[in-house]
Amino acid sequence: MKDLTKLYINGHWVESQSKATLDVINPSNESIIATVVCASVDDVNLAVAAAKNAFNNWSLTPAAQRSKIISNIAACMEERKAELITAISQTMGCPEHIASWLQVEGAIYAMELFAEHTGITEQVEKSDKCIIVKEAIGVCGFINPWNFPLHQFVGKVGAALAAGCTMIVKPSEQTPWVDFIMAEILDKCGVPKGVFNLVPGTGPVVGAELCTHPNVDMVSFTGSTAAGIKVAQAAAPTVKRVTQELGGKSALIITEGADLHAAVSYGVEDVMLNSGQSCNTLSRMLVPESLYQQAIKFAKETADNLVVGMGEDAFLGPLSSKPHQQKVLQYIQIGLDEGARLVCGGVDNPDSLTTGYYVKPTVFADVSNDMRIAQEEIFGPVLCMIPYRTLDSAIEIANDSPFGLSSAVFAQDDATAIAIARKIRSGQCMINGGEFNYHAPFGGYKQSGNGREFTATGVEEFLETKAIITCT
Repeated sequence: MKDLTKLYINGHWVESQSKATLDVINPSNESIIATVVCASVDDVNLAVAAAKNAFNNWSLTPAAQRSKIISNIAACMEERKAELITAISQTMGCPEHIASWLQVEGAIYAMELFAEHTGITEQVEKSDKCIIVKEAIGVCGFINPWNFPLHQFVGKVGAALAAGCTMIVKPSEQTPWVDFIMAEILDKCGVPKGVFNLVPGTGPVVGAELCTHPNVDMVSFTGSTAAGIKVAQAAAPTVKRVTQELGGKSALIITEGADLHAAVSYGVEDVMLNSGQSCNTLSRMLVPESLYQQAIKFAKETADNLVVGMGEDAFLGPLSSKPHQQKVLQYIQIGLDEGARLVCGGVDNPDSLTTGYYVKPTVFADVSNDMRIAQEEIFGPVLCMIPYRTLDSAIEIANDSPFGLSSAVFAQDDATAIAIARKIRSGQCMINGGEFNYHAPFGGYKQSGNGREFTATGVEEFLETKAIITCT
């Protein structure tokens, strides 16, 4: 069993001033695989003080030096790739062969890309009697999620390092193991003392203190919209910058001219990947009435062929925890109670899986967009299929949501799909089979949050703009 009971503060592994711990549960077999410390407010104060003391020197470090450190981090991540995969698979439940490419390989690539964006802090824009420069915002508090723990770690930490910020990271209580590995990597790669600090713990203690601490200049949060609202409220009295990557209820619009089988298969596999535990999953599939029954048939065939479990043939692992499994099952029951037609899946355990927090891949047909299952984020392997009459009504349905994180369009050609994409209110839109891209800024509209992650745009979130005004 892993012992995760130390904190990483000011370049050292130290004991917490709290004796509280939590068990980390493997959701595939319900076994305890680690014990993680729950830090105290005093621990957070020490970490913030370390980050504040380190800020001036780190923010003035030459861009080339920061770039080299980030590249070294990516290389060390590659060396420890197998450990990162195991940590994610055992704490989050993603089958190892999927965790490899979905959770780890992309994150390593993204970290290397951040090495290309350190120079933004040394760019100087000259205008009429004015010089404009970008400077690191300061001390940052990061509150990370459990569903993509390494991906989100890199999106925040990589960008902050590139910008010259210092930071305190609070991992999810469910998936802290990967953060401990990353702390070891950053220590090995020469990140100066105090620049990076790891303080595990609970949201009400560690998260709340990061949000309210007067010496934390920025908070970046990934999680539910409800929790994101609380983060923003807590940060408001100290006027922190707050960036949030929150919930989603993304729509896939399939047009009459699209390859229907390819489009439906793409949509079903998207919502079932990571067992539906992705904020940008395409959980609403909008299909022309003329193709609706055929699309339902294709969706059932695709979903029924997906294997649930942790083996080499598995596409869906368990959900992350018992409470989350029960929440998703409750939503499936809500869909049944609302009158949606169950095409496949449901509330029963997958065959032969009596241990672990599994849910069958579930498809609902005859869904109207005003149903709760179409409006609320389920965060599980549940697809809502909605018929539409006209393309304008499809766009209206897609936008009739409090969320606006992602979306997709499958049409007869890219030009048609792009024209539709321009009318959808979301931060991303994937067309004709497009996939997640680390060269594309990530973030949402409306209640899906604010700010962007990854690319140079993500680094800019950690910068302040300074205008130096001259007399000549």
